Amino acid sequence: MFLSVFDLYKVGIGPSSSHTMGPMTAAGRFLDEIAGDDWPRPSGVAVARLSASLHGSLAFTGVGHGTDRAVILGLAGENPTTVDPDGMDGILAAVRAQKTVRPAGHPAYRFDPDADLVLDKSTPLPGHANGMAFSAHDGEGRVLLRRVYYSIGGGFVVSEEGLQRLKARGTPPPGPDVPYPFRSAREMLEMAKKSGLSIAEMKRANEQTRQTGEALDAGLEDVWGAMQACIERGLSRDGIMPGGLKVRRRARVLHDRLEQDWRENRPNPLLANDWLAVFAMAVNEENAAGGRVVTAPTNGAAGVVPAVLRYWLKFHVDADARGIKDFLLTSAAIGGIIKHNASISGAEVGCQGEVGSASAMAAAGLAAVMGGTPEQVENAAEIALEHHLGMTCDPVGGLVQVPCIERNALGAVKAVTAASLALKGDGTHFVPLDAAVETMRQTGLDMNERYKETSQGGLAVNVVEC
Repeated sequence: MFLSVFDLYKVGIGPSSSHTMGPMTAAGRFLDEIAGDDWPRPSGVAVARLSASLHGSLAFTGVGHGTDRAVILGLAGENPTTVDPDGMDGILAAVRAQKTVRPAGHPAYRFDPDADLVLDKSTPLPGHANGMAFSAHDGEGRVLLRRVYYSIGGGFVVSEEGLQRLKARGTPPPGPDVPYPFRSAREMLEMAKKSGLSIAEMKRANEQTRQTGEALDAGLEDVWGAMQACIERGLSRDGIMPGGLKVRRRARVLHDRLEQDWRENRPNPLLANDWLAVFAMAVNEENAAGGRVVTAPTNGAAGVVPAVLRYWLKFHVDADARGIKDFLLTSAAIGGIIKHNASISGAEVGCQGEVGSASAMAAAGLAAVMGGTPEQVENAAEIALEHHLGMTCDPVGGLVQVPCIERNALGAVKAVTAASLALKGDGTHFVPLDAAVETMRQTGLDMNERYKETSQGGLAVNVVEC
């Protein structure tokens, strides 16, 4: 089983990897299919109009998560990695005014968002809670091509056929194509013991079957650079976040107070927690505003890993650049195990799959760079994940703001606590990480759909929107 560190840590835009980045990517994939020859294209007939429908969680919380905007931008030829957040409103306004999209390399297609983009709350698609369908029509309105895609969390998008392959658990996995093909924490620990390598070293060896060591290091530096930039933007901005809840940014004010206390050497027994919270909130406030973020492993949980890594750099004298890479590689190894055996999608298993996974990843990374053995690293991840089990995804107003922003702050605090507890032991513990991951999967299956990113239960219905 191989999932690259760059599959989990992807640069994109907020507010949601599954509801914003995924649909934008799917729209781009549909454009590629239209331009290709792998479909029964009628002779002498051209695509003239496009349409799309959003289903399940994408329909219920699509407006709050910017899914409608993402689809329009995707059909206009934009993608999450390169789209300019400051230019999106202009593109959207032009499409709405002209009722036309003009993606590069394509002719202009008629597309009226008010008529051709439907949020269908009554017809869920059978494969996944985050389903969407795209259609291409000729000049007479006849459907020439229809494709269904599913956004399965973390910006990952699969077709109907791809989803069925993922669900075929009985299908034998492909043969090893990396030196350390661990699919579970148990296999990871066995391989670490046999090889004498750390988790980061095994992950590095796997990654270098796909790219050079220099390219890997450069990519990791880019990921951390994007995380750092997101923190800094979040710490420099204030005001009301978009969406209608009138939630005010707090990270800048909190940061200024902490800096003042730091300069004046004021005693603060909660200092580490306060810095963790402000770093995480800075990221997720920026995400809520639609800014540039890194999935870690999702947008909704994007603040946990960078907050813990920034905390380590600020408070630990032995922190260095090599440690940053080891942190990211170790955390990605844990994230890959969770995604492979359960889910990182809030629409599929609730927020335990988003913030819970992020906290486990961050705890593992911190334990690793603080000298933890593979067993202690696995223990740290397990502690963090175990104490997020059952967490629902119930965003108020369908926005990635309440409770999401503060939830990242608490996920970061739990990650540091988990790493500290694990490092004080010898790695021996009662509940294996694999058991916690399987429990998360089962809990997600049992969880009522109202609590899985539909905004139909929990805080979303018990808090009055102002």
